[in-house]
Amino acid sequence: MPEEPALIHGAPSALSRGQLVVFPERERYLEVARELADEGYDMCVDVTAVDYLLAIERPLPAGVPVERFEVVVNLLSTAKRRRIRLRVPVPESDPTLPSLFELWPGCEAMEREVYDMFGIVFPGHPDLTRILMPDDWEGHPLRKDYPVGRIPVQFKEAPATR
Repeated sequence: MPEEPALIHGAPSALSRGQLVVFPERERYLEVARELADEGYDMCVDVTAVDYLLAIERPLPAGVPVERFEVVVNLLSTAKRRRIRLRVPVPESDPTLPSLFELWPGCEAMEREVYDMFGIVFPGHPDLTRILMPDDWEGHPLRKDYPVGRIPVQFKEAPATR
């Protein structure tokens, strides 16, 4: 990563494998996303997260805070045929990030998956409920400190013939 990154809408940026990556502060995330939407990034392709619990020391552009979680958003401009990635640091002590639903309604299920698997809450989301795990499930399975275990497979009324 460069020592002094270029600023995109006031946020540090870098190139990663030829793709522009922008690192907005959590407080400016929605503002930067709105500016990118106004620039023609008309599709939110993906919203996911990363838990850096075991790799907290990672290369980041100067000025980007090191946090346990990052929400990663991939945007596409279909008219300009360009992609851009947002990586937003999210602190473990307050795992929240505003929802992008008002800008890109198609991200509704993706934000639910991040909530379900990582426990990151998206205020402003229209239906932030579990999508992959049962409603009464405790914990968030993609967190690095989630206990590894097994769930026994139960076959009801299956004949045990061979």
